[in-house]
Amino acid sequence: MSLLLVMGSVCHAEDITIRYKGTTAKVDQKVKDSVNVTVSGANVEIESLYKSHRLTLLLTGKSDDGQLVLKTAGKAKVKLDNLTLTSQEGAPLWLKNKKKVEVVAAKGTKNTLTITACNDTANHKAATIWAKDKLLLSGKGTLNVIATGDGCRGIKSKKDITIEELTLNVTTSGNNLGEKPFGFGDFPGFGNGSTMQGGFPMPPFGNDSIKLGNFPMPNFGGQMPNFGGQMPNFGGQMPDFGGQMPDFGGGFPPFGNDSTMQEGMGGFMGKHKYVASTKGIASKGKITINSGVVTVRTSTPGAEGIEGKQGVVFNGGQVDVLATDDAVNANATIAFNGAHVTARSTTNDAVDSNPKTGFFTPFGGNNNTNSQEADTAIVIRGGTVYAWSQVGSPEEGLDCDFSPLVIEGGSIFSVGGGMGEMPSVPTNATAKQPTVLLIGLNITKDEPITICDANGKCIDTITIPFSLRRSASLVTSPSFRPGNTYTVKTKGYEKTFTLNEPFTTIR
Repeated sequence: MSLLLVMGSVCHAEDITIRYKGTTAKVDQKVKDSVNVTVSGANVEIESLYKSHRLTLLLTGKSDDGQLVLKTAGKAKVKLDNLTLTSQEGAPLWLKNKKKVEVVAAKGTKNTLTITACNDTANHKAATIWAKDKLLLSGKGTLNVIATGDGCRGIKSKKDITIEELTLNVTTSGNNLGEKPFGFGDFPGFGNGSTMQGGFPMPPFGNDSIKLGNFPMPNFGGQMPNFGGQMPNFGGQMPDFGGQMPDFGGGFPPFGNDSTMQEGMGGFMGKHKYVASTKGIASKGKITINSGVVTVRTSTPGAEGIEGKQGVVFNGGQVDVLATDDAVNANATIAFNGAHVTARSTTNDAVDSNPKTGFFTPFGGNNNTNSQEADTAIVIRGGTVYAWSQVGSPEEGLDCDFSPLVIEGGSIFSVGGGMGEMPSVPTNATAKQPTVLLIGLNITKDEPITICDANGKCIDTITIPFSLRRSASLVTSPSFRPGNTYTVKTKGYEKTFTLNEPFTTIR
């Protein structure tokens, strides 16, 4: 094993160029003061002490067993120029940055990063791209991010992730490293593993809790949980459970063998908590997509497509997500402002927001916030939102956990089930653009669904790539006008409705 340690002066082109070739890497280092470079085979480690200078790197070539570990005190820019880099253990692009790093796919180039194993997660971060701080993915080239190893994610950051201009393809296919059965002690907001007599886990209700006998009850401050001044809006009526409560598979929870443990309401309904699930793009901060073409594919239980703990924002571009678990998930507001988004889940919700100020606020959420969107689960202002859950009830196209769904614009066509065919819906106050809930719409795979006005002019045509009997579908369009009549048609279904209110339910 060869070891090269290089040191030397500042330049304004690429500070460091790395050329990968098979089992070796050649480094051309122009910036040397306060920058250490270590090369071992095709593994390159760079440490920069610069705080004001943005370190720039150029990566090119091909290696089937290589890695870049970048540790920076300041900002950095990593340019990819027809790079094909595979790591046999740990992140091929491991960014231990203290400030934002921009990863750029050079114009017209095709770049592929692959991770094949994530066994040593203590020393090698379990993602194809792993970032400690903020991460910007950009450029007018193509970046393919592939994770084939068990427990390997596609892209993971401890801070915010922003995507723009880039053609980004993320695919994960490994198995989870393990799973543990759902227990109430895993329920969000329970904290500290508090238990009542008999070992049954209960949430910590604090010093002001009241009791019935020895059974602790939450202190709601003299009132029931705050639902924004009203009970959840079920479209003017309670959910139709067909004369009975939903069948929870012999208990509550879970709903079935394939359920997954998630945050918020989804976690309460779930059964399994997966260890190192193979998610596509995951951030402990916020994920923002401004432009470009983003495609995400996951294929194992519990693997969400895009997960931003502090929110997900779609400002522009084209986004296509197909996931086994939630296609898009957040513990805060998910905002659609102008992108064309297709979000599809094969076993769970398509778009799932679990805000901490939602239905289970008394069990650990924080209602003391001045943020305008703090209590909003999903807000749709523009663009196109196709949110499709193909598994049926109780999973939904748009799941808000009883927190507000706000519709201000854009085109929406959701497909899902919901509790007793009643999914998350807006109210007359939050449907600022006329919106209809169609209950009982039969979806047939690859058969066009058309939405036309009273004159026969088609507003939209949608083709769904799966079949689902009796879908609960939320539909809106910028072409909708209050008081006007519209028709939805499929091969075996036709329904005409009039938008008499901002939010209308049609059976």
